[in-house]
Amino acid sequence: MNLVIADSNEIIRVGLRTILTSQPQFSIVGEATSNEEVIDILKNFPVDVVIMDYTADGFSIDVIPEIKSKFKSTGIVAITPDQSAQTLINALKSGVNSYIKKDCDVSEIINSVKDTSEGKKFFCGQILKTIQKSEIDVDDVDLNEFSCDEVVLSEREIEIIILIAEGHTNNQIADHLHLSHHTVNTHRKNIMYKLGVKNTAAIVIYAVKTGLVTPNKFLFSSER
Repeated sequence: MNLVIADSNEIIRVGLRTILTSQPQFSIVGEATSNEEVIDILKNFPVDVVIMDYTADGFSIDVIPEIKSKFKSTGIVAITPDQSAQTLINALKSGVNSYIKKDCDVSEIINSVKDTSEGKKFFCGQILKTIQKSEIDVDDVDLNEFSCDEVVLSEREIEIIILIAEGHTNNQIADHLHLSHHTVNTHRKNIMYKLGVKNTAAIVIYAVKTGLVTPNKFLFSSER
């Protein structure tokens, strides 16, 4: 089983190399420190699985769909530090087969590579927990909707996200912004589409994680 380790951090590469070479069925054919290097290796060697941190210096999420387009039989295991649920979903949409964290157990790292090489998906428990907290079902992810573009929200949409996160209903938001209920509902649908979420809870999580609202606001909400 031919593998490529893709990470610009030498300590991480050494650690992964030590773990993976402990398995007799694994053979590391190359190590990459950038998007360009991983593509060059794939052009010159048959590779079953790339285990990579697309968030590391020298890499970007753009390389994932490029790999999946040019090397269709190559599986990708993403291994990154903590990420938001939406970042994880974007990675899955881009073509990542399996996803683990850098502080996962050794057995999870090995199993993720094995399962991916067999055409299966593998998610460590921490990744699944992050996604489930946002009430996003991995099986419901539309893999055809992926875009490498950043999420761009209008000022009005940001206003509405803040009001939603503060607990206001559509009618209350409409009154506050002097808009029709239909207009607010349309904005809400557009927001959910752009963020790739399906419910209010996920919008609230986005608002908190991006700093649009502070969690402290909710601690004292009973006093309002």
